[in-house]
Amino acid sequence: MDFLYPGKRDSDTTEIPRSFSKIKEKMSLRIAGFETAIAPTIPLTNKEALGKYDPFNPSKKTIKKGYRQSEDVATFQVDTIFEKDYAIPLRDGVKIYVDIFRPTGNEKVPAIVIWSPYGKSGNGPNSLDMLPGRFGVQKDRLSGYEKFEGLDPAEWVAKGYAIVNVDLRGSWDSEGVVPWLGEQDGKDGYDAIEYIAQLDWCTGKVGTAGNSWLAMSQWFIAAQQPPHLAAIAPWEGAADFYRDTLARGGVPYPYDTMWGFLQNTQVSRNGVEGVIQMLERYPLYNEYWEDKRAKVDKITVPAYVLASYSSALHTTGSIRSFNELASKDKWLRIHPRQEWSDLYKEENTVELDRFFAHFLKGVENDFTQVPKVRVSFLGFNKDYEENIVFPEYPIPQAKYTKFYLGKDSKLHEEPSDEIGTLSYDGSYFPKQDDNDLEEILFSHKFTKPTWLAGYSWLVIHVSNATEDDFDVFVQVRKLDAVGKLVQNMNVPLKDFVPPVSDPSEVHNSCFLKYLGAPGTLRASHAVSKIPTSDKRLGDWPEYSHTKRESIVPGTITRLEVPVWPTGIIFDAGESLVVKIAGHYMGMMEFDSMAGKSHHNKGIQTLHFGGKYDSHLVVPLLDPVKN
Repeated sequence: MDFLYPGKRDSDTTEIPRSFSKIKEKMSLRIAGFETAIAPTIPLTNKEALGKYDPFNPSKKTIKKGYRQSEDVATFQVDTIFEKDYAIPLRDGVKIYVDIFRPTGNEKVPAIVIWSPYGKSGNGPNSLDMLPGRFGVQKDRLSGYEKFEGLDPAEWVAKGYAIVNVDLRGSWDSEGVVPWLGEQDGKDGYDAIEYIAQLDWCTGKVGTAGNSWLAMSQWFIAAQQPPHLAAIAPWEGAADFYRDTLARGGVPYPYDTMWGFLQNTQVSRNGVEGVIQMLERYPLYNEYWEDKRAKVDKITVPAYVLASYSSALHTTGSIRSFNELASKDKWLRIHPRQEWSDLYKEENTVELDRFFAHFLKGVENDFTQVPKVRVSFLGFNKDYEENIVFPEYPIPQAKYTKFYLGKDSKLHEEPSDEIGTLSYDGSYFPKQDDNDLEEILFSHKFTKPTWLAGYSWLVIHVSNATEDDFDVFVQVRKLDAVGKLVQNMNVPLKDFVPPVSDPSEVHNSCFLKYLGAPGTLRASHAVSKIPTSDKRLGDWPEYSHTKRESIVPGTITRLEVPVWPTGIIFDAGESLVVKIAGHYMGMMEFDSMAGKSHHNKGIQTLHFGGKYDSHLVVPLLDPVKN
């Protein structure tokens, strides 16, 4: 892999890793005092890799009501002014380009900004058409003018908004180098919002919306407090890039998994900030990674936040950010689907319109009566429960319950004096298809209906005879009444394009199949444990990842592994399971990524019973109905 590396921080004497040896100066990008790696991108001349691309052409036209790109897509519901490649200047003189869709006529409207590097108005290699069954989003649901993971202008202009699809700095035809979130991206968003608010068609009220990257960027932009930003809708987005997703538990995300894929498929004339390379160079949390943590507690505007358990990237960050928001008007909905399947559901679009109508247009509707926290619980082998109302999240009614690991591979409510050990091969190379070996399982059978509701953690005593560091992976999941591990379908089978009749027909991907809540910790990072940030989390372990301490081979080390929040429905006779291994046990996004997120070596031995108080803590709840 060839990428550009202009230099390093002046005060840093760390030797540049061998993979940085091919240095080719092109453009400089300085983040938090660090000269940043600039990685190569797909050039705009590579038509095969670009997917759809309408060449740069600043222009203005009217799209007539009823127009559609093809017979199988959605039509524009009203006459729509389309301003293509409209230039917005930023404070440092860089120009970014946006597509503006707005109603005809003289009435001013609020704007909703859709911000990402994925291309404007249907451009780009990212497309639901390339995904199995379109992940449940029907072809005729969208017009093809929507930004990937964003709102469709063919629908939203008819609701009385302008949709502004932004190619952020450096992406596509916009000038500069693509930043990977951070303060630079936030300041750029501030400048763009303030510029848009002054345009003659805008009321001066601006909102932001979108999913995944489009949600992550909203945290950074809103933290800059642009005066004309009136409401945000970050629908599933991490806010602490290092700790939430790129290196959760201190385990780095390799180049050839999802974040590397996204970096490698950026489209730009000048390159993208090479966060994967920076992670190789700075594996511990420092000022560079602090730049990638949004100051969510500075956000005061109304916010409608989404989260899901099935997201392999955003779950913890979405929920934590909701709680950190300083907004007095904020809503959280934890939904039971894959994020794009949920984004484009008609009823969710209607509710989002009610949110924006109230806060961008001043409409006195009943949105403020919507419950502030709604939570879903996954059935796996049965229907889910959706929109269960609670006063807050974590759920105050849930009781943290401790289960001790036993020699019989059971989870016991009382500790045992009998010491036991079990081992697995940490170097085992997984297929990540929910059928791997070298995984240890402990279970507890429920005698009454029970819901798992929130954040869990595993305290485990573990040793590795030959290595001075190792990674521990955990998965909390469900066993049905006949002893079978079950999977949750993130998209209803009937919604696939075309529909499928059996889960076995669904592709193995974490987008589509949720196995259970993951947990991860690199043993050397245990020394960086910090006080839990929210007392409602109990003793859920958190780590700064600012320091490490090698483990003496053979030493039995007590580790506290945080597990992501989840919601699982158990009937009487079904079992709670914790799996422990030396590899990540969830499915990957794409087949080519399976088995790549792996660093471990050596035999890892679990110790439990007696003085080794290895145990799982889970928040349990009696079933609830609205």
